[in-house]
Amino acid sequence: MKLYVVRHAAAGSRSAWTGDDRLRPLSKKGRRQAAELAELLADAGLERLVSSSYVRCIQTLEPLAERTGSEVEIDDRLAEGSDGAAALQLAEELRDAGVRAAALCSHGDVVPELLSLLKVTGTAFHQPLVWPKGSVWALNSNGTHWTDAELLTRA
Repeated sequence: MKLYVVRHAAAGSRSAWTGDDRLRPLSKKGRRQAAELAELLADAGLERLVSSSYVRCIQTLEPLAERTGSEVEIDDRLAEGSDGAAALQLAEELRDAGVRAAALCSHGDVVPELLSLLKVTGTAFHQPLVWPKGSVWALNSNGTHWTDAELLTRA
C-alpha cells in the first residue's frame, strides 16, 4: 500500500479568526497549495481520500477529489486534538482492507505523532521529520509493516 500523509494547507490566521476554529478555511496560499497537491497526486491511483472534519483539511483534499472523481471521507481520528495512534489505526485499517493507495489529511499535532510512531516502530525515513503546512509524506507498506517514508514536498 502507498499512503500519503498530508498536513493541511495554509489557513487564515488562527488569532484573527473569530468563528469556530473547525470552520477556518484555507488562505489564498492554502488554496494554491491544495491545487499543487492535486497536481502532485492526481495520477497516484488513490482509492480513498480521508480527512479531518475541519474545513481546512477538507478544502486541502477537495481539488484532488475533483481531479480523481473521488469523495472526501471524514474521520475524526484525523481531527486536531486526536493522536498519532488513532491516525495509525485508521491507516492500518485501510491497508488491511486491501486499499492500494490512500491520502489522509490531518493537522500539525496529529501528523508529527503519526510519523514519530512509525519511526520508532522501524519505518525508514529518507528525510528529517518535518511537517510544514501543505507537506506530503509518502509511506510504503509491505502488507504488514510500514517499510519506508519519503517527504514529497515541503510546501
